[in-house]
Amino acid sequence: MTDRHTAAVPSEGAVQELDRRAVLRSAQIVARIRDDQWDAPTPCGDWTLRRLLAHMTAQHLGFAAAADGGPVDESVWRETPLADPRGAYAASVHRVLDAFAADGVLEREFVLPWIHPTMRFAAPRAIGFHLVDYVVHGWDVAVSAGLPAAYDDDLVAAAAEVAVKEVPVGPSRERPGAAFAPPVEPAGSTSAADRLLASLGRDPRWSPA
Repeated sequence: MTDRHTAAVPSEGAVQELDRRAVLRSAQIVARIRDDQWDAPTPCGDWTLRRLLAHMTAQHLGFAAAADGGPVDESVWRETPLADPRGAYAASVHRVLDAFAADGVLEREFVLPWIHPTMRFAAPRAIGFHLVDYVVHGWDVAVSAGLPAAYDDDLVAAAAEVAVKEVPVGPSRERPGAAFAPPVEPAGSTSAADRLLASLGRDPRWSPA
């Protein structure tokens, strides 16, 4: 394994725009969560919607710090309880999208301590990781709150392309705390979104009930 990871992702110019659209779609979904739904279960183990939003918010802030360049304090990535999950998430969306849109960001390298404490990832690849997370987590939030996820087909296709290359199947996905569970078999006729979710360990038929 080299210090600089450069595996293929959607083209450099495309990945920023694809990620921006995925994040904005996730923000639209979060904005529609009712105040009585924060304790609802989610597909993410025993996480409630409030805990899932804390994770998503912290990830945005961590990725933004990584995009800024230079050393990254790991505490930036730490999840904290959110009194106002909707507001905190909206603020983190602005933060990460501004960071990813900065001049020269695609020439930078990101340190992502949740993957490795020192390894550096080429910016387009790191933004590709973020794209996968926010297509999948947007679905997590939507299905937990009884809302349509409705990601555009090209976003689903781009996330699937990255996932095939970057989320290998194997023992690492069976460990406690793994970002994605082992693949599941989707039932019946499935959409591209269902196939993506199943490949990343989500049951496309999951519901809070």
